[in-house]
Amino acid sequence: MSEPKRAAPANGRGPQVSKISDAVIRIAGNSQDGIQAMGGLLARLAGRSAQDVMTFMTIPSTISGGPSIFQVHIGSGEVLSAGDEADVLLAFYQHSYEEHIGSLKQGGGVLYDSDHVEPNAAWQPQYHHVGIPISSLTIEAIGGTTTDKGKNLFALGVIARVFDLDSGKLAGLVGERFGSKDARVRQNALAAFRAGYNYSLGNLLETFKFVESQGQQRRQVVMNGNEALAYGLIAAGVRFGAAYPITPWSDVMEILRRELPSYGGTFVQCEDEMAAISMANGASYAGWVAVTGSSGPGISLKMESLGWAVMAEVPLVVINIQRGGPSTGLPTQVEQSDLNLACYGSHGDAPRVVLAPADVEECFYTAIEAVNLARQYNVPVFLLSDQAIAARVEAFGEPDLEKLCQDISPDLTPVADYKPYDLSAPNGVTRRVVPGTPILSGRYPIAGGLEHDEYGHPTASPRLHSDMTAKRRRKLQALAATLPAPQVYGPPEGALLLVGWGSTRGPIREAVDRARAAGARVSALHLKYLNPLPPGLEKILAGFEAIRVVEMNDEGLYGYGQLAGLLRARYCLPTIRGINKTDGLTWKVREILERARADLTTGPRQQPAGADRPA
Repeated sequence: MSEPKRAAPANGRGPQVSKISDAVIRIAGNSQDGIQAMGGLLARLAGRSAQDVMTFMTIPSTISGGPSIFQVHIGSGEVLSAGDEADVLLAFYQHSYEEHIGSLKQGGGVLYDSDHVEPNAAWQPQYHHVGIPISSLTIEAIGGTTTDKGKNLFALGVIARVFDLDSGKLAGLVGERFGSKDARVRQNALAAFRAGYNYSLGNLLETFKFVESQGQQRRQVVMNGNEALAYGLIAAGVRFGAAYPITPWSDVMEILRRELPSYGGTFVQCEDEMAAISMANGASYAGWVAVTGSSGPGISLKMESLGWAVMAEVPLVVINIQRGGPSTGLPTQVEQSDLNLACYGSHGDAPRVVLAPADVEECFYTAIEAVNLARQYNVPVFLLSDQAIAARVEAFGEPDLEKLCQDISPDLTPVADYKPYDLSAPNGVTRRVVPGTPILSGRYPIAGGLEHDEYGHPTASPRLHSDMTAKRRRKLQALAATLPAPQVYGPPEGALLLVGWGSTRGPIREAVDRARAAGARVSALHLKYLNPLPPGLEKILAGFEAIRVVEMNDEGLYGYGQLAGLLRARYCLPTIRGINKTDGLTWKVREILERARADLTTGPRQQPAGADRPA
């Protein structure tokens, strides 16, 4: 939380009110308590109040549920991460209290359910404790029933009072959430919320109020990464998808299955992953850019059929919401260990495009870009998200849908002749003519998984296989030449460059901000285009004495992870090393700074290792 500016209450009684610019709130309980719903309502309120917001959550992988948290970082300015430490901890149970008290800043506040939590005397001097009988007061608020279901909404009301949040907007969000339920359920939800908001806070030393947002007032949307991906695909014109459910991909599938029929589309839940990608391949071949998706285990199963899409040069979008592996691994926790799978999975030389959005807003726009690249180059495009972005709620400017939405219906205009694999095509890219298009020459092509000639007829010709392999490669080389050069966050040269991809961007940038404030010569670079890599990287990397790639995957046999391996293979720089972890949790800013400490120098620039080598 920002340094508070305190003001005494106007009437001289009650807690003093402190002005703050940001706050981190951690809610800890069990997954059955609705704490994700509670945190999501807080995040959506922030978005509707022109504030920036980022969330983090953990959920158990077992069906029976278990301990869970939801952390919300709300700010009147830019919010880059979900926060290393919490300003306020709301603990529903003893285990919630004991396991998460260490997440609090020194002097932070603990709101706890006194029906279930006995505070530890050793921690009371370090943190401000406030006990509230949340469970029993919830039962009282909803009419004396024997269940405390709804205590999350009572606690939401308490948080709203502590931070002087707009109770009217929050009540409206609660009403929206339960609008499809029985009227009695909705009434109980609102009764619990209002009881929490009206609970006396006389035992609090202070309450808080956010300063006015520093950003420009704008219309915002609030959603998580999976929602952004799904709606981005719809805006891009995707009207067919096929998949099999798996955590944490399933949300994308469920949204598309619910929404696509409203746009004349179809989404099919298949019997397995192989059937799903094969069905998507068929739809793409028929003239529609189809989507399929999964998480790591399912993507592994799709790889044989992905090779068919490469060979047949069919546009296809494949979404991988990464989680911990291998095997079933950590189904509800985060990892970035599928990059090699995305770039090199499948047998043979099977080039494909790989993109990785860095936040929820990028998920929306990158989904559109993936569809357009698949269409332009007739290739499979991998979109690598991860569990952290998938479940993370953020606010961003409302997209201009009138400009973004596109119709990609098949064009059946007759053509004189058509060679789908024309070797003379510039950069290997041939305009697609979909089945059903009249071809005046009468020479209709075919598509299959066998190597082929320019019309698609099978061949074992050594020359044609070499030429077709080169054609498929040249398409990605042509794409690489058009990609925008990545932008360095900070000065273009220094002692250390922190490189990342995917959901690591926010913590890396915050680490750079803190280190530079302490005098360190450090900058950051974040990559969205992972295969092919964008141009100009070699010039950027040459400006730094050390390059550390921050990833959530294993450091491997030689001390660097998967993106670092790609960069070392491409640029042959021994200065590229890894900062890696595999604990299933997102990076904390302090973790990055601790791991990079040896390279955070403040003196003059030294000659990089190997700088005197001949070109």
